[in-house]
This record gives sequence, C-alpha cells and structure tokens, in this order.
Amino acid sequence: MIRIGFLLLFLSGIIYPAEAQRSNTPTNTITKAPAPAQVASAVRAYRQANEHAIIDEFVSLLSIPNTASDATNIQKNAARLVAMLEQRGIHTQLLPITGRGPVVFGELTAPGAKRTILFYAHYDGQPIEPGKWIGTDPFVPALRTDSIDAGGKLIAFPPAGTPYQDDWRIYARSAGDDKAPIVAVLAAIDALRANKIPLAANLKLILEGEEEAGSTHLESTLLAHRELLAGDLLIAADGPVHQSGRPLVCFANRGSVPVAITIYGPLHSLHSGHYGNWVPNPAMRLAQLLASMKDADGHVLIDGFYDGVVPPGPTERHAMEQAPAYDAELLRDFEIAGPDGGGKKLLEMIMQPSLNVDGLESGWVGAQAKTIIPDRAIASLDLRLVKNIQPERQFERLVAHIRKQGYYVIDREPTKDERLKYPRIATVTREGGYPAWGTSMDLPVSQALVRVANEATGGSLVVLPLMGGSTPMYIFENLGLPVISVPIANYDDNQHSPNENLRLGPFWRGIELFATLLADLNW
Repeated sequence: MIRIGFLLLFLSGIIYPAEAQRSNTPTNTITKAPAPAQVASAVRAYRQANEHAIIDEFVSLLSIPNTASDATNIQKNAARLVAMLEQRGIHTQLLPITGRGPVVFGELTAPGAKRTILFYAHYDGQPIEPGKWIGTDPFVPALRTDSIDAGGKLIAFPPAGTPYQDDWRIYARSAGDDKAPIVAVLAAIDALRANKIPLAANLKLILEGEEEAGSTHLESTLLAHRELLAGDLLIAADGPVHQSGRPLVCFANRGSVPVAITIYGPLHSLHSGHYGNWVPNPAMRLAQLLASMKDADGHVLIDGFYDGVVPPGPTERHAMEQAPAYDAELLRDFEIAGPDGGGKKLLEMIMQPSLNVDGLESGWVGAQAKTIIPDRAIASLDLRLVKNIQPERQFERLVAHIRKQGYYVIDREPTKDERLKYPRIATVTREGGYPAWGTSMDLPVSQALVRVANEATGGSLVVLPLMGGSTPMYIFENLGLPVISVPIANYDDNQHSPNENLRLGPFWRGIELFATLLADLNW
C-alpha cells in the first residue's frame, strides 16, 4: 500500500522524481510566490544543500562528446536530456533533424498560469583540438581552483559535505557554451519545488543540437511544429554575463554569416628558390586581399558595409551610459596595448556590423615549415550583422569587393581552363548564416523582466541593448515572440576555444536568477 500511495502521489505531480533523489522536502504546494529577493535566497539555500547533486548531473552531461557533426554522440546528448527532463515530470518530445541532433522540446504546465515562457539553449559544442587543451581532456570534466591564466590548479571534485567555491572552474567543452544554462534551469525548477514556490507561467524548453554548426535546420524544424511554440516570451540563455562579472540582461544579438575564401597558386607546391619572384604566392595574395578589407583602425572598407545601420534610440543610449566602464580592465586581461575602433568603446563597436578573420591556412609553419610556394591559401571569416542588414546582401557586398580587387569569383574548385584563363581566382562560399534580432527595451515584458532580475540580483544587474554574439532568435521574433537574453556563463569562459570552462559563482547566481524569473515574472 505504501508503494501504491507513493505512485499515486508521483503521478499526480505532488512528488517529483528529481526531488525524490535530492531532497525529502514535499514539493509544489500552490501558493503566491515570495518577492524576488526571497525567492533567490530560498533557491540559494537549496543549492548549497544540493550542489554536489547539481554538479554530478552537470559533469555527466559534459562527459558526452557533442560536436554537431558527431551524429552518434549528439543523439546520446539528446537522449540524456530527455531523461533529465522526464525525471522532473516535464513532458518531452524530440523534433528530428536528419543527420543532426534533434531539437529537444519540453513542456511544463503551471496550474492557473496565464502566460507561457519559452526557454532556449543549445547542447552542441564547437569542434575540438584535444592537443591544445592544457592538462585535461575536452570531454573528461576537470576542476581547477581558478582559471588557467590565473594559475588555477587541477583538483579532485570534492566529497559530499565539502562545499564548492565560487572561484572554482569546471573545464570541459560546452561547460560555458551552452550546457550550463540547461542544468541551471532544471536545478531552478528543483529548487522552486523543494521550497513549494509555484511557477508563475507555463514553461517550454527548446534545446537545440546544431547551433554551433549554424542552426541551418532550426527554422524549418520549428516551423514544422509551429503549434508547440505558442507563448508570450522567449528567454535565450546563450552567452556570457557582463565582463565585470555582474549579471546581464540584453535585448538583441547580432546575426552571422560564416564565409570561406580560397586563393589559388600553382597546381601543386613549388620550390621557392627555383620559382620565387615568378610564380604567384597565394598566401601573399590572400594577405593582400584581406588587408584591402579594413583600414588601420579596423574600419571595414567594403562598399556599403555599414549601410542600413540604425543608431541606438534614447533607451538604448541610456542603458549603454549606465553600463560599467570596463574597457581598461579588458585590455589588461587580454594583454592588449590598444584596441581597434579609433578610440570608440567596446559597447559602441558591437553595435556595428563587423568582419573578422577566424583563421588562415596555407603551407606549413613551425617545425614543419618548408621553403615552398603553397598551392593555395584559405581564410575563414565571419560577418556579424546588426538589424536591417540581411545576410545575403552583406555577402554580396563582400563578393563585389573581392571582384573589385581583380579576382574571378566562383563557388567551387576552378577548372583547368579557368586556371589558365584567369590570373586571380577566388572561391568564395557562404556557409549558412542568419540575420540579427532585437526586442524593444520599452515593452512591458522587457521592463518587468529587468525589474524582477534586478531585485533577484540585489540591484547589480547590467542591462544592455545588444550582446555582440549571434544566436538564431530571429526565428522566434518572426513568430511574434519577444526575445530577451539572460546569459549566465563567465565572460572569460574560453567560449569556442580550447580550455573552455565555467566559473561556479555565475553558475550558482544563474540558478537563482532563472528560478526567480520562473516564479515572479508577470506583466
């Protein structure tokens, strides 16, 4: 009879499986939520009592390789997420994408709620180079006392009863980008239930598995399941907090267009002594081509590149003025004597479109260097976009600029006849991309979220009109949903790079912030 009674309670939603494992406290009696600061305090106490279980779940998820092109392991990630959601009584389904990780969709209904909040994060990560990770493996999570740059030492994960320190960092691919907010929002749900604090709104989770591969299938997949996306707000959890370490809410992201450029030299590499000064060197030509795209201050010289940029309005300008001045500290942290931009601040510069060289490849260097003229040179670029600048148009401007430098531009390998006819050939390809998005800071939901978040964080919130990174939130914007970004990772998490990490302090604060928004956000 005891087992049957427990089963009936479990099925009715009064006892939840996650809490059955982490706490003996009865859960989710529907009452009015406390004020944001009280919710944050209650969630903090829950976290302090359960942080080992939270970290164990996080480490388990981080241990599954998650490069978007690794179909087998990305499916394992999706399966693990389904189990994590269902463990908490969240109704879950997979929205499949052929050859890629499915969108993991979860839905949790709050009795009597009149609003629905959607929550977006992604579970795939950037490709890895294990040899460039210092002392650890990308998919064997490791704990350090601080960042590697600050001399942090590798330590064992502490036994139960030993608290984690805020400065400690977990090193693993996707620790900061973007598995942390997934675990944080689930821990937030656990904490609210343990404290009998109800959700203020229905919750829908949208967890993507190909964001780092350009989200090329996300729009078509979501539109095929449009009925699942009904709601009143989408919270995007990707990205870092402010560089000062203070929590951040922002209202736009730039779009992105990844581009590959290949410049051709001889049919195969040639001896530089025998043929130098006569056979064109593609590495030199690529360097000259890239140099033609920017001036000495980093201003892009491509015709029309800045056409259509809308200057920030009064609310946006005010937010930028109120943000902490942190450029000097960043220059010191990054060991840079002076930035690009002609004296403008970082906040001003990320409000503009940009052209960045991600990497170059030609011939050999270091111990493998050879005295040759390479056969080709390749550059990977990213074009960051702001509102009103479309990916197709910006790509066309880039191609027009390359043609203006005397290149015959194609989107494939050149034929023999083309190689013999055209002295300068460039293969230029666009690898997906999507536009920028932006939500008005003056909307009632925007103002309500800022108010709740600021109260939850003790008045330390930084509010910005735009964060410089890119997420495919234009999809939800096109569906009529306001989108607001609430990131929780540390700014120095080595996002997209070797030695990616998550500092635990912002992670703990992120759990509190997510819980408070779920409990108190109303507009």
